Amino acid sequence: MNAEKTALYKLKYLLLTLAMSFAGSELYATHQRAGEITYRHISGLTYEVTITTYTFAPSAADRCELTINWGDGQSSVLSRTNGPSGQTPAGIFCEHTGENITLDIRLNIYTGVHTYAAPSTYRIWLEDPNRNLGIQNIPNSVDVPLYIETLLVINPFLGGNNSPVLLLPPIDNGCVGIPYLHNPGAYDPDGDSLSYRLVNCKGAGGLDIPGFKLPNEVDTQNPGTFTIDPVTGDITWANPTRQGEYNFAFLIEEWRNGVKIGYVTRDMQVNIVACNNNPPVLEVLTDTCVIAGDTLRLYVRATDQDNDRITLTADGGPFRLPVSPAIFNQPEDSIGKVSETVVWPTVCAHVRNQPYQIFFKAQDNGTPVKLFDLKTTNILVIAPPVLNPQAVPLGNSMVLNWEQYTCKDAEGFRIYRRTGSSGFIPGTCQTGVPPETGYRLIAQTNDINNTSYIDDNEGLGLVRGVTYCYIITSWFEDGAESIASEEFCASLKKDMPVITNVSINLTSEQNGQVYTAWSKPTELDLLQTPGPFIYRLFRSAGFNNTVKQQIAEFTSLNDTIFTDSGINTRDTAWTYTIEFINDTPGNRFTIGFTPPASSVFIRTVPSDRQVTISINANVPWLNQWYTIYRKNSTTGVFDSIAQTNRTAYTDTALVNEQEYCYRVRSTGTYGTPGYIDPLINFSQEHCDIPIDNVAPCPPLLLVEVECDLRELRFRWEDISQTCAPDISQYFLYQTGNPHILIGTFPPSVTSFNYIPSSTIAGCFFVAASDLNGNIDTTAYSQVCTSIDDCPRYRLPNVFTPNSDGYNDLLVPFPGYTSVERIDLKIFNRWGVVVFETNDPAIRWDGKDKNTNKPCSEGVYYYVCDVYEVVGTPENPEDRIIEKRTLTNSLHLLR
Repeated sequence: MNAEKTALYKLKYLLLTLAMSFAGSELYATHQRAGEITYRHISGLTYEVTITTYTFAPSAADRCELTINWGDGQSSVLSRTNGPSGQTPAGIFCEHTGENITLDIRLNIYTGVHTYAAPSTYRIWLEDPNRNLGIQNIPNSVDVPLYIETLLVINPFLGGNNSPVLLLPPIDNGCVGIPYLHNPGAYDPDGDSLSYRLVNCKGAGGLDIPGFKLPNEVDTQNPGTFTIDPVTGDITWANPTRQGEYNFAFLIEEWRNGVKIGYVTRDMQVNIVACNNNPPVLEVLTDTCVIAGDTLRLYVRATDQDNDRITLTADGGPFRLPVSPAIFNQPEDSIGKVSETVVWPTVCAHVRNQPYQIFFKAQDNGTPVKLFDLKTTNILVIAPPVLNPQAVPLGNSMVLNWEQYTCKDAEGFRIYRRTGSSGFIPGTCQTGVPPETGYRLIAQTNDINNTSYIDDNEGLGLVRGVTYCYIITSWFEDGAESIASEEFCASLKKDMPVITNVSINLTSEQNGQVYTAWSKPTELDLLQTPGPFIYRLFRSAGFNNTVKQQIAEFTSLNDTIFTDSGINTRDTAWTYTIEFINDTPGNRFTIGFTPPASSVFIRTVPSDRQVTISINANVPWLNQWYTIYRKNSTTGVFDSIAQTNRTAYTDTALVNEQEYCYRVRSTGTYGTPGYIDPLINFSQEHCDIPIDNVAPCPPLLLVEVECDLRELRFRWEDISQTCAPDISQYFLYQTGNPHILIGTFPPSVTSFNYIPSSTIAGCFFVAASDLNGNIDTTAYSQVCTSIDDCPRYRLPNVFTPNSDGYNDLLVPFPGYTSVERIDLKIFNRWGVVVFETNDPAIRWDGKDKNTNKPCSEGVYYYVCDVYEVVGTPENPEDRIIEKRTLTNSLHLLR
């Protein structure tokens, strides 16, 4: 379609819209109050969709059928499936006429089945005229269609999915001055996580209804609040101040493994009236849990201060389960107060990652409105713990065993390990193993019937002298995890030597010395290894133990000390391991190798008046803390300056260009009785010189937009007095890839006025450099501007080309920016183009472009495509141009 035909089409749409605005209720009948669309997965790509609407029962505009749009370009007419056959109020026969659930509200259910061609994301929607008359927060509501939509995501990697089921109907009314409550009672059959948020009500074409307000925004003098809890779905309006009918809409979003997999929209109505009544008050636990296999007993009571009759009901996922559902005798009613108990005999099949919800409602029989209270109880069904776990040492491994698990619905087990006991005892309703316990997941099994696991530290072997503690949980397909087992611990037998010291005695490039020591084995199995025994000591450079060299051999178990000399301890760490050999004549064999243990090696990074020391070691014991020593330049002695449990330390308040030398002492432990404790080892000595290599801190930047001049006025913080006294220059950038330099300024200049070449939209920052040339353009405090900072391009609806020197030309309102071009066409009442231009200034003098004669007085219509440069913070060179279309009438007066 060419540009003129496109513009003509837009004109016709404009004229139709204007005509409809005068048609009123003759165009549409009055009946829609609320609705939602849900779906159920049948198989493969086939889904059953249900439309649920709530309509004004006496209305003649009853619907035996509704048209559903499947989101794939296809649509179907769905018949109503609930209620008896009969005639509608308009005298039309229907196979099903719906169900009147109150005197003036009819429940209508329409179902249909559709098979999609391929996995994708589909927006299923319904648009139906019309909403009822007189909705307070929807202008001309009788002329606004009801539009609802549901998002269906078909993804083979996610598996089949069913939408949430909304158990509580949107039919409740409220009173002026009393909080209004609603909860959709959403239940997800798949156990997916649900979240909730308010959205604008939508009308024709799925667009937001012009002029729509939230119910609390109608009374601007006493707005109150209108909110939705994103977790529970509780909607609270505190407090209605005006009578009338109000509509609002919200999304119920569905999440699986952190990914949004769909949503359902509910658009609903509440009628607020004046009344002299108080709602009942419900009392019930908000959150609780139950171990699968136990029976939950949940007591709930309600009271009414007006002594009205109270009806107590409940609904929710636990009542909808196919196996062992919850039981609640309902409706339970009584005068003034009422109580009942939910009884739920849970089973392992109920275990899931998300809590179940039960929605309680207590409603009185007051007049003219039956008021109510709503409460939601979250119930987490958790799997029982693994029982009687044990750890038995075997060589370099630990054999773990536990009892057969009671919940066969679990997928397998998770094994957690840490060194030393944490004392962790799970709290009420707590599942899994929290990270703060120090436990780390080391394995996950996929066989619920396998109740043993061998921990060999992924083939590296466990360390003698260390107490290993374990916790076991079961896990389920949806990510649920059981209560943690009791903590159980064990240590390997001391049937091997255990290295205790690798300490630098002397720092030298060629003549360095390393002190090594180990603890001899004390739990030898002399039947398996009768001896005598040999130690072989191996050394390797750095922290890598793959290439090692034998440096000593000892034939006595009591030889446990060796000083390694003549090596470079200045520039590298050294790692040691011991081979332990059974040297029985005729039966010589290696019993095993100790885990490698390295010296403590430090590195330094100099900066402005500081040196950062990093501490590196690879040892089988736990280094609990490090003592930092610095050499005293006067005495030549290393003085202790700090102690830390971290592997890095920054020494500050130093003098630049002056040398500082450091040494670190580590203090460690195996944490097991019978071993030397503490373990003390020293690093090499290492020296460095602090230097000024730090860029000045980023100045705070402010910007003002001068729309009439299309100018950006920048001001930035003078950091020479606060952050960096040695500032040499300021640099003003527009962010991009790479950044675009706008200007360079001396320290005395802290402002600049800038006229962009095409658009005011962009992000900007200032960086500073010091006398050493340090500058940082990666960390900055940016400000951003957009075309919305100035008036958007718009046109007047009247002009007077009568040569009186005032308003003789059609021009846009002043102050706009960032308009690259326009495509303006002005039509007369017969649809003929009388003027067109691409110049944003327009300057039309009212003459017909076809005859060059003045156009007659009257109403003209225009279509104006405005091409605005919105820019991009990623790269200002790659301009983004967005088209915005203006359509309206134009009065030409003379």
